[in-house]
Amino acid sequence: MLVLGVDPGLTRCGLGLVEGAPGRTVSMRHVEVLQTPASDPLPERLLAISCRVRDLIEQTSPDVVAVERMFSQHNLHTVMGTAQASAAAVLAAAEAGLPVAWHTPSEVKAAVTGSGRADKAQVAAMVVRILTLAEAPRPVDATDALALAICHVWRGTASARIDRAVAAAPGSRIPTRAGSVRLPSRGIPR
Repeated sequence: MLVLGVDPGLTRCGLGLVEGAPGRTVSMRHVEVLQTPASDPLPERLLAISCRVRDLIEQTSPDVVAVERMFSQHNLHTVMGTAQASAAAVLAAAEAGLPVAWHTPSEVKAAVTGSGRADKAQVAAMVVRILTLAEAPRPVDATDALALAICHVWRGTASARIDRAVAAAPGSRIPTRAGSVRLPSRGIPR
């Protein structure tokens, strides 16, 4: 499985591509951090992110795009910028017909280090170890993108299978991880 991990951000957007399978070694195929100047207009910054993700998808043909799920922050400006950068990456994946998976920071930390409370240094050290790198990619957004992709390789496939099984169960009203509930159809086209 080839996974493109996206650590969204307007100023720095981490992009990391890993290949692997659950229970097998994972290897890095690509990593970079796309930087957009804060002085540029927002639409141009979002376009740059979307275009770069689209280009990477065309060049590498990943199976899925894994994006960091937003979590509560006190700084509304930061949350908005991260959400907008995330949307630009998700749009590029959708245009390519690729599935998108979201993982929370604590889920990524737990997958990579074994603890959902690990700090950035611990995550970076484990990414280096897992991918057998000489050193951690810089800036930290690159390492975070690789950690997201590793998380999806190791955990995302199992979560997706569980979600599909729950959704396929006859008359199931159990919410999936995405929070949706299957309701009986009332003649509304989908």
